[in-house]
Amino acid sequence: MRELLEKYLPTNASAHGPALDNLTVLIHWVMAILFVAWSIYFIFVLFRFRASRNPRASYEGSKSHIHSYAEVGVAVVEVILLVGFSIPLWSRWISPDRGDRPPLEIRVVAEQFLWNIHYPGADGRFGRTDVKLVSSTNPLGLDVTDPNAKDDFNSTNELFLEVNRPVAIRLSSKDVIHSFGLPVMRVKQDAIPGTEMPVYFTPVKTNNGEKWQIACAQLCGLGHYRMAGSLTVLSQEDFSKWLQGKAPVAEVPAVTQPTAPVPAPSVVEPGRI
Repeated sequence: MRELLEKYLPTNASAHGPALDNLTVLIHWVMAILFVAWSIYFIFVLFRFRASRNPRASYEGSKSHIHSYAEVGVAVVEVILLVGFSIPLWSRWISPDRGDRPPLEIRVVAEQFLWNIHYPGADGRFGRTDVKLVSSTNPLGLDVTDPNAKDDFNSTNELFLEVNRPVAIRLSSKDVIHSFGLPVMRVKQDAIPGTEMPVYFTPVKTNNGEKWQIACAQLCGLGHYRMAGSLTVLSQEDFSKWLQGKAPVAEVPAVTQPTAPVPAPSVVEPGRI
């Protein structure tokens, strides 16, 4: 089953990906067993209650309780999947990774039809934002007068991450409901206006030339089809170089040459030449 699913699943590049894929394989096995069992039961019912054997309709129906036992068994399996697997894994995925290195915090703000990605810069602190400051040149409404905003920068539809470093994304939306999807990271979370949703994961593999996509998994308007971005995972060294290249360049005051003093005009007294 795993070999079959791996032919159609995208690359797995996150730390929690194997656990999610294992759950997917388990669910497919359960569904395959249920499909075969219900198909056999369906064929049995067609044969058992065929018209040639039952020329007259029976209003009592089957008196056997096999189907009741089967339904109870299905319900028990579903409870086991939910309580024993899904909820514990979900609880672990919504908690930040307590690794040795601090997580890389990023704000992702969705809008029709693009992804605004806000990096806090080298200091790791986001500058203040205000909806009143949002404009075509300032899509996030960043207050440039805030000291924490001095090294902030943002990109559009391009998400850069560092391999083996936990990521903490603050996800929100400016207009309608979107769905932030990173298939290779096994991440999918709705972006809801007025709400900041946390998303935690750890990339464990770099692209190596492969194109990875940021997808919107929620129909968000007529331009939904073009709301796609790119995901790039870099090594620690390459990410540091990329981050330094994004740092604002300090302005150097121009050096002015001293000018010679202009002599005061001489005053000629009356009666003298």
